[in-house]
Amino acid sequence: MKEQEDGFVSADKHGEDKVEQLVQIKTLFFARARDLTGTNDVLLEIPLGSTTKDCLDKIIGKFPRLEEILGCVVLALNEDYTTDSTIVKDGDELAIIPPISGG
Repeated sequence: MKEQEDGFVSADKHGEDKVEQLVQIKTLFFARARDLTGTNDVLLEIPLGSTTKDCLDKIIGKFPRLEEILGCVVLALNEDYTTDSTIVKDGDELAIIPPISGG
């Protein structure tokens, strides 16, 4: 089996190499999450059938400083609050929203 640059490979029933299907989602960062990543958004490619938790794990691999706020963030998928077990689809938009404080 050949491993693709992104590391996703599987074999079909004939033993031939087959690249796992990926979906692309846009991840948005707000408030402290934006400060920790240094960006407003990032495009993420993940395997078909991945959950919002899988996306978050991959994002933290790219931006490890996000672990600082991980315990208190809220996730929104396509502008609706969601859980970390929701399956994402191609073209979805995942927002990472830390608690907002003000006075």
